[in-house]
Amino acid sequence: MVDYLVIVESPAKAKTIEKYLGKKYKVKASMGHVRDLPRSQMGVDVEDSYNPKYITIRGKGPVLKELKDAAKKAKKVYLAADPDREGEAIAWHLAHSLNIDEHTDCRVVFNEITKDAVKDAFKRPRSINMDLVDAQQARRILDRLVGYNISPLLWKKVKKGLSAGRVQSVAVRLIVEREKEIQEFKPEEYWKINAEFEKDGETFDAHFYGADEKKLDLSNEDEVNNILKRIKGEDFLIKSVQKKERRRNPAPPFTTSSLQQEAARKLNFRAKKTMMIAQQLYEGIEIGKDTVGLITYMRTDSTRISETAKSEASSYIEQKYGSKYQGTNKKAKKQSEKSQDAHEAVRPTSVVRDPASMKKYLSRDQNRLYKLIWERFVASQMASAIMDTMSVDLTNEGVIFRATGSKVKFPGFMKVYVEGNDDNKKEEDKMLPDLQEGMNAQAKDIEPSQHFTQPPPRYSEARLVKTMEELGIGRPSTYAPTLDTIQRRGYVALEDRKFVPTELGEIVLDLVLEFFPDIIDVEFTAKLENNLDEIEDGQENWIEIIDEFYKNFSKRLEVAEEEMKEVEIKDEPAGEDCEKCGSPMVIKMGRYGKFMACSNFPDCRNTKPILKEVGVKCPSCKEGNIVERKSKKNRLFYGCDRFPECEFLSWDKPIKRKCPKCNSMLVEKKTKKKKEIKCVNCDYTEEQN
Repeated sequence: MVDYLVIVESPAKAKTIEKYLGKKYKVKASMGHVRDLPRSQMGVDVEDSYNPKYITIRGKGPVLKELKDAAKKAKKVYLAADPDREGEAIAWHLAHSLNIDEHTDCRVVFNEITKDAVKDAFKRPRSINMDLVDAQQARRILDRLVGYNISPLLWKKVKKGLSAGRVQSVAVRLIVEREKEIQEFKPEEYWKINAEFEKDGETFDAHFYGADEKKLDLSNEDEVNNILKRIKGEDFLIKSVQKKERRRNPAPPFTTSSLQQEAARKLNFRAKKTMMIAQQLYEGIEIGKDTVGLITYMRTDSTRISETAKSEASSYIEQKYGSKYQGTNKKAKKQSEKSQDAHEAVRPTSVVRDPASMKKYLSRDQNRLYKLIWERFVASQMASAIMDTMSVDLTNEGVIFRATGSKVKFPGFMKVYVEGNDDNKKEEDKMLPDLQEGMNAQAKDIEPSQHFTQPPPRYSEARLVKTMEELGIGRPSTYAPTLDTIQRRGYVALEDRKFVPTELGEIVLDLVLEFFPDIIDVEFTAKLENNLDEIEDGQENWIEIIDEFYKNFSKRLEVAEEEMKEVEIKDEPAGEDCEKCGSPMVIKMGRYGKFMACSNFPDCRNTKPILKEVGVKCPSCKEGNIVERKSKKNRLFYGCDRFPECEFLSWDKPIKRKCPKCNSMLVEKKTKKKKEIKCVNCDYTEEQN
């Protein structure tokens, strides 16, 4: 018989915590929720104060029995699920299932899984926070009321298997509306004039700025020619030289959203993968004989840092880089109004455990993500970078060209980490010669170039998460599941890591927009999220919030039942016949995009992928054509269309030209830094812009 039973969500977390607590404690895992609303029915009584009907989750019976048996043998049971709404709800469900009084000190929370943090938490147990439970219940019930009412309607009017949800529908709307913006975009012409100048043998670049003391935009070739006609000779007067010192502050430590964004930019991680690996780092990694949680809780919208962590980071920075690299004790950046600020930022539990020393204990992806989190945190506590900037205006007959340059005078935080950007632009020092006002410089080359404005970019996962956060849609724990759901439902697809709406997604959105405009209204959804926060803070009653929503929603539901017309999604002809039964093949939309299927389904179940040819004959069998294919992990590769007879494959895209040295196949190789053409047989290489 043990004195204390501790229940957490996962075996990994249980294993880590049990090592910290000693022999009197037994730690077991509930494997997440043990109770939930039934899948086969609504499970919410709208006539009785929206009373939820909870049942034991299918397959969790043996787990629950094991926990009940263990609880009977223990003097006291502690519920140590994660420190958020979901964790509080798991603890509450466990309390009900195990007959634990929720008002007793049965709940233990910690923001990091380290020996000191866990032991300290067990000195301060508390009762279950029903405001947190009610906020989670309210979200679950709201989502159930929406999903289990609209989804059957869509099954009846469109096709089986569809769903609609509060947050996922708004995410689809953002993607569809962005696609419409792109399609309706009308490019506008504009011109640039770039010039290369020389002064005392040194060259530097400048661009056209304006004329007659005013900034001027060039919109057509005539305007460009008028400017060029004004320029007389090569000599330009250096009219002004401005030198400034600029400070650049470090980015704050990670929130859930910024972690997902930066992991996408720098590591090419999907949001789901980022959260899965972060969970592993949080729950515990075996470091020699010890098991240690390497990062704090990864679901947070706060950039707050504890004084202990700040102090440790300050000492580390002084020792490693010197006192001049220590950050000042400036005031922490003000949290967003939408931030709950319930937990600290995502940071390493100890800055002393640097990535180099942890590398041997981690998988490649774990190490990459840990390095990112560690560097971002350390940089956030370091001194600002100091940049020397220089701006020079050169004139000729009133025509102004401007040259700019900058260099790092003191790297500060940039010695450790520089925040990424969505455009993948690399920052480089760009220095100008020592130019003085009144001097002349010679224009060696003046080159005008025509450009057109570009449509807004499609959403990547990082951009979409950032937009959802800015609009107040969803919360840290919902971003990754939302993105996963809209792809699994076939409402959007990923092309070149950018979201593209499918025809099905647009049809469903139009129907929901017509009959349930509130569900996909950004402001309405953000207001509901705020209501949930207010329930968590004890300022609102969850039943009243749901009742206010459902009264209007139920009226719209009645109208939709009567007036929504059936939509027939016609299969697009594929232009070929089924090789098994001879019936026409059609194009269908599946989880991973479009594919070909026999129109004689279900009598014939033949399916084929849609193959995109790249215009190159197979170098192996000389008969087939090279086509694009996708691996099980959705990675693009190239193979012969005669597979499995011909097993040729290449991760790099073959091109039509042959190698000029050995006449073998050339392929296009892409990395983050460059793109080049390489021969598969010899050392021939071409650099590409």
